[in-house]
Amino acid sequence: MAKAHVLVLPMPCQGHVTPLMELSHRLVDHGFEVTFVNTEVDHALVVAALKASSGGEAAALLGGGGSGIHLASIPDGLAGDEDRKDLNKLIDAYTRHMPGHLERLIADLEAAGRPRVKWLVGDVNMGWSFEVAKKFGIRVVSFWPAATACLAFMLKIPKLIEDGIIDDKGLPRRQETFQLAPGMPPLHTSLLSWNNSGAPEGQHIIFDLVTRNNKLNDLAEMTVANSFHEAEAGAFKLFPDILPIGPLFADREFKKPVGHFLPEDERCIKWLDAQPDGSVVYVAFGSMAIFDPRQFEELAEGLELTGRPFLWVVRPDFTAGLSKAWLAEFRQRVAGTDMIVNWCSQQQVLAHRAVACFVSHCGWNSTMEGVRNGTPFLCWPYFCDQYLNRSYITNVWRTGLALSPNADGIIAKEELRDKVEQLVFDVEIKERVRLFKDAARRCVSEGGSSYNNFEKLVNLLSE
Repeated sequence: MAKAHVLVLPMPCQGHVTPLMELSHRLVDHGFEVTFVNTEVDHALVVAALKASSGGEAAALLGGGGSGIHLASIPDGLAGDEDRKDLNKLIDAYTRHMPGHLERLIADLEAAGRPRVKWLVGDVNMGWSFEVAKKFGIRVVSFWPAATACLAFMLKIPKLIEDGIIDDKGLPRRQETFQLAPGMPPLHTSLLSWNNSGAPEGQHIIFDLVTRNNKLNDLAEMTVANSFHEAEAGAFKLFPDILPIGPLFADREFKKPVGHFLPEDERCIKWLDAQPDGSVVYVAFGSMAIFDPRQFEELAEGLELTGRPFLWVVRPDFTAGLSKAWLAEFRQRVAGTDMIVNWCSQQQVLAHRAVACFVSHCGWNSTMEGVRNGTPFLCWPYFCDQYLNRSYITNVWRTGLALSPNADGIIAKEELRDKVEQLVFDVEIKERVRLFKDAARRCVSEGGSSYNNFEKLVNLLSE
């Protein structure tokens, strides 16, 4: 007998779509029928990227047949060409417009003869959807895609207000570094995620969302997280009801597509195959980071200065106003030894024997993928929860180093060069990276804590 029909809903950002797509593949493998709901804009990007990639697996995902995931979409409430990298705007629009659209989608699925949706597996950041689910008698599991410590900070907002660390608008009352609990990453009050997610004038939108979602999460029967116990023992001790099921991955062969918004450049794996073991500096800043031209040039020249081969992911919208002549000259200089791509299969890259280190924005997916593959980090956070993840990497796990800006706020080329050299020759970091890699793999292997928690999730969804 077929298992339940599960609706999966991520927050409309690449870093949220990927882990929920990975989880969806796992649920399909366990016999569940999954409908994955993106916004219309994100759905179009995923479909276009899938069509541009090769292999029958992409077609299976698109088709949504017996072995695939059904893809569905609803509007996000923004005009077609509006900037979806402005989180304040995006959140304001989707919280107001998407509930009605989700209600219509659920009704339409049933009218089309699909099995009745029994469960919603929803991103905690889409807490409004839990209320929609309850209207239809749909049961809810919530999914947290970032560090569990990040959710812990959010859930502890009333205590932070009571202790005078923040005011009732989420803004810091004191400039200090503090720790929620032993073993958790220390964080400066100026780096709380809800105060670093967009323009300051829209900060209240994100803080309101966080406090509202804290309450709505009570509607979920279980909360699961893309993390593992050894990585965040302090956070899981503080919130034992949050179950880690990570680090998530769709399949060990990297064949199942995970909802990328841009087509993967498959040439980079062949290029890596030709490089010596542990020689390549991999550089990627996720889907949201934007660099100004001056910082872009320093980064580019810093990579050159390392004298090591580098693989650098430069999205088409990564920087604006860069001199075309300068960029053409730079590309020409490095063409023989290095590689620049628009996007890649990051999990494949990080699993490759040629990669020496990862210059990263410290998004949580990147962090988990780096940890799972035993890659040391050079931390260059951009916004939101990435400062917290840097604190894990540099202060708690000590599996990487932080890059420090100069007096002008620029990370200079010499800083990048020096830290790369320091990192690749640091024997203690290499050993800790190896220990974390082993721990992550144990957790997801049969009998491991994440494996057992995933079984609990499957059993609940099978009720």
